[in-house]
Amino acid sequence: MPALLYQAFALIELLVVIAIAGLLAGLLLPTLAKAKGSALKSNCASNLRQLGLAWRLYLDDHNDVFPDRRDLKASLPGGYLPWSTWPKSDPRAGWAAVVLRQETDDRRLWSCPALTTGPLKNADQTAQWSGPDTNSASRVTYWMWRFDRIDSAVPMDNFWGRTVAGSVTSLREANNPTAGTASGPSEVELMVDPYFPNTIPALPSAIRGWSAHLGGRNRLMLDGHVEHFRDARTR
Repeated sequence: MPALLYQAFALIELLVVIAIAGLLAGLLLPTLAKAKGSALKSNCASNLRQLGLAWRLYLDDHNDVFPDRRDLKASLPGGYLPWSTWPKSDPRAGWAAVVLRQETDDRRLWSCPALTTGPLKNADQTAQWSGPDTNSASRVTYWMWRFDRIDSAVPMDNFWGRTVAGSVTSLREANNPTAGTASGPSEVELMVDPYFPNTIPALPSAIRGWSAHLGGRNRLMLDGHVEHFRDARTR
């Protein structure tokens, strides 16, 4: 009888320990996930800052004029706009990694660390190779909305071949409601994490409402500073 009683108490103690462990895991896992997300967001912001410096070096050497590589954008693996949903243009920036090879040869900078896992990892819209040989090219996951079209005449809200000052002026004159009205380079986005608003019904449910970072995205602005933009359309 005492042996049976001892076994009963041992079982109860084991169940209590398991219950406590489960409770602690439930409390700690969200905190750990949040901490990991914050670390990835910080690493991404660091990537963008370094890319901002690379752009500054390029612009200093080219009279403050952005490149016009619409040809390159269309010729990279997958071509231009290889999807039929959203975006309606192609903001992927594989071409930029080719242009800036002299300014930075660190291929890791071109990929947001938060996109190595999760639902956006394999989405067509999130990545473009920076060369024809995908074994040696970098996988670029950042977007550049102001270089998103390859029209024969450069649209007013695109920066191909324009100076920094001219880019701000043309964007303001374009009156693009999505881009907003910018008073200067600090208000103009240059590079950004991929994001898929939950207000776009055409998007597949697997990626609709998702962004690289929880509740928003990192943005490199035209003046070189990086900021996190909160977006209620993403989870």
